[in-house]
Amino acid sequence: MRITKALLVSSAAVLAAGLLGSPAAAAPTGDTDVTFELLAGTLDITVPATADLGTGSPGSPLDGQLGVVTVTDERASADASWTATVTSTDFTTGTATASETILASEVDYWSGPATATTGNGTFTPGQVNAAAAAPLDNTTPLTAFSHTGGTGNNSAAWNPTLVVNVPLDNEAGTYTGTVTHSVA
Repeated sequence: MRITKALLVSSAAVLAAGLLGSPAAAAPTGDTDVTFELLAGTLDITVPATADLGTGSPGSPLDGQLGVVTVTDERASADASWTATVTSTDFTTGTATASETILASEVDYWSGPATATTGNGTFTPGQVNAAAAAPLDNTTPLTAFSHTGGTGNNSAAWNPTLVVNVPLDNEAGTYTGTVTHSVA
């Protein structure tokens, strides 16, 4: 095969013009902007559906635990503070006459210490022990537990105790009332 002078000259001109140059060099670094979103949840409280405090007799205190109450804070907030409160109805049996009623104010509540916590901040029981027990009311909420400070999500659980101060003149029967926990 014979290479002509014209072909050699045109190949040299192409190389000189840079048309057949070396490949471009890769950049030594590269940035990628990344975004994502953290979603805020809710502030919730879960309580046992029922509790049975056992048996007792008129004129004697009757006590028992309600079961675990849990506050779950998934608001992902800069200030993750909350307060859980508790109220109660009166406890009645039969036709709810005076001798068939135990007033809410005759029932003491104490939260006790936390059985579990997650997150940061300060968790504080409303009543840390039996000596700090306080009477329930059907109109004025009693602080059961609180959380102050902290950020992001958190939770607390406790197993409160009720102490029913049964009046001496109450009649026998199965007494029923409703204890309501709330959180805000």
